[in-house]
Amino acid sequence: MKPIDQKSLRRTAFLATVLLSMFGLWPALAGSEEVDPQEKKAWAALRSGGIVLLRHANAPGFGDPPEFMLGDCRTQRNLDAAGRAQAQGIGARFRQQGVRPGKVLASQWCRTLDTAEAAFPGQVEPEPVFNSFFQDRSEAPAQTAMARALLLAWRGPSALVVVTHQVNITALSDIVPASGEGIVLQRDGPQLRVVGRVRP
Repeated sequence: MKPIDQKSLRRTAFLATVLLSMFGLWPALAGSEEVDPQEKKAWAALRSGGIVLLRHANAPGFGDPPEFMLGDCRTQRNLDAAGRAQAQGIGARFRQQGVRPGKVLASQWCRTLDTAEAAFPGQVEPEPVFNSFFQDRSEAPAQTAMARALLLAWRGPSALVVVTHQVNITALSDIVPASGEGIVLQRDGPQLRVVGRVRP
């Protein structure tokens, strides 16, 4: 039996670490101790009745096609296979973190409803106040005010999950989230305070 070549062993370990990091697998394999402290704080807030604004999962493209019709998914920009897997992964992460939503709201767009249903089956309620105003920014101030009032009315004790669009989340939080990313909020008097983010 040949002796172990320590140099080859170290090189193999190094290459494995590089590959795991490149493909985003290292944090998942490393365990919960690798979770960013700010993200830990965000999960804790959700377990105690916080609010999360989730951007819909991956849906290739930009905006919506000119023939867009509400209620007709064939005319819309929809989740691809990666987006559907990402949406299921969102639900798995919530379960792993012990977060059981008290309510799940989603905009009426197919990509948000599909994200919400894949992540939290059977819990989804369409809520027009979280519909995208990307195509008509004149709606943004009034719609954002109504959305903020709805969020401020949440009293838990479980988490409120809202699956919506980048423009809506940015209007409410001043943050541009990635697809599938969640921005966690808590009430702070008459305001909403950003606690942190949860990765897709």
